[in-house]
Amino acid sequence: MSFGVRRAYKKLYAAFGPQHWWPADEPFEVIVGAILTQNTSWVNVEKALKNLKAAGVLKPRALLKMPEARLASLIRPAGYYNIKAGRLKSFLGFFFGSYAGEIRKLRRSSTAGLRKELLSVKGIGPETADSILLYALGKPVFVVDAYTRRILMRHGFAAAENTYDKVQAYFMRRLKHSPKLFNEYHALLVRLGKDFCRKSDPVCRTCPLGISKT
Repeated sequence: MSFGVRRAYKKLYAAFGPQHWWPADEPFEVIVGAILTQNTSWVNVEKALKNLKAAGVLKPRALLKMPEARLASLIRPAGYYNIKAGRLKSFLGFFFGSYAGEIRKLRRSSTAGLRKELLSVKGIGPETADSILLYALGKPVFVVDAYTRRILMRHGFAAAENTYDKVQAYFMRRLKHSPKLFNEYHALLVRLGKDFCRKSDPVCRTCPLGISKT
């Protein structure tokens, strides 16, 4: 495990600057976006969110009351729209059942306790739960995605240990538990993964982190 997390952050920030992520008008939009972005690109999620906004329904109670078929039709651009409509409905059932549909009540919950609750909601896995905790609620949780795992594997992080929990713990043990830092770092890793550490045809020669160990 030779990936230096602090040094890497400094290099990425120097190369890319602040990423201003997550793009949203308010926390509930972040939550919806986190669920919709599963297995699709952000461009498609933006189209789905635009549909919800245009219909005036990007609000907790409006989505709760909306028939699932209608919700599926509005989020169609995000792909797997029937499945994702069901996942949104599952989250909303939890949100209203346990927290009266109020973001401020979610924020008051302990990070560990709320994470466990989110993971119990059908269709919400670790990455989605942590995205909600960090980006919507400002909780100090490091989000791990496919980009992060790929970057670490190519820069010396043993492939056998390249699981979600292992990677998350690796970062969180070495960094100050700051929501702002975790937010920026994850966004920078996504930028690196998209522009340089691509799944195929990676651009290693000019990578801000230097030549990878592929």
